[in-house]
Amino acid sequence: MAKTLNPTSPDQARERILAAALREFSAHGLAGARTDTIAASAKVNKALLYYYFKNKESLYAAAFEEVIDRVMQNTLAVLDTQCTPGEHLLRLALNHFDRILTQHEFQSFMQQEMVRFHHGKSTAIPHLAGKAFAPLLKKIQQAVRQGIRSGELCNVDWMQVVYSSYGSNVFYFMSAPMMRLSLSVEPFDPAHIALRRKAAVQFLGNALFVDRTHGAKLVRRVLAAMPMPEVRNPPAWRRIYERP
Repeated sequence: MAKTLNPTSPDQARERILAAALREFSAHGLAGARTDTIAASAKVNKALLYYYFKNKESLYAAAFEEVIDRVMQNTLAVLDTQCTPGEHLLRLALNHFDRILTQHEFQSFMQQEMVRFHHGKSTAIPHLAGKAFAPLLKKIQQAVRQGIRSGELCNVDWMQVVYSSYGSNVFYFMSAPMMRLSLSVEPFDPAHIALRRKAAVQFLGNALFVDRTHGAKLVRRVLAAMPMPEVRNPPAWRRIYERP
């Protein structure tokens, strides 16, 4: 039996519970997660868990909110960089690739919630759309239009920039099992991931910019400023994208 702690700070206890909940819910979903496991992992008793969160559903909602806030802070920080609209778009695309690569808990939550949303059971997806995606899409729209007006970017549809930047990243990871069978490559090999990561942003550098030399220069700058992150726990990470 796991030993429980008597935390000196209520905030520390709540943080430990949320961290344990993120791991448990991302691995097993709302239905499969066990509050006993969460309490043991957080080193608290279940009474304290239910002191902070009235039931498993409210704990799940708080854990999802926690991971959304973490991801959005990281994403919006990209836009704080002093650079041109075109470079912002390249940085956002690379940030998104790296989020899929490293933010395993968020990706698992998203897959689970999209299924729940399809069955009319999710309130998290509409919340996520209003709180995170809508503001981000507005900023991307502004960046594209500013880049077009300044002459840096080609006159392209801003939504197509979103689909080209983000959709290709998602497709790479989701199609990995089929690509392994079709092309005899290992898509999750770190070297192959690094190649595709670089190719994704190079494609945008060629496709979006009026001056391709300028685009290629920005690509080199962004890749140097945002090196490929370390991949933690590859087996658990692969299961997110290879689950049936």
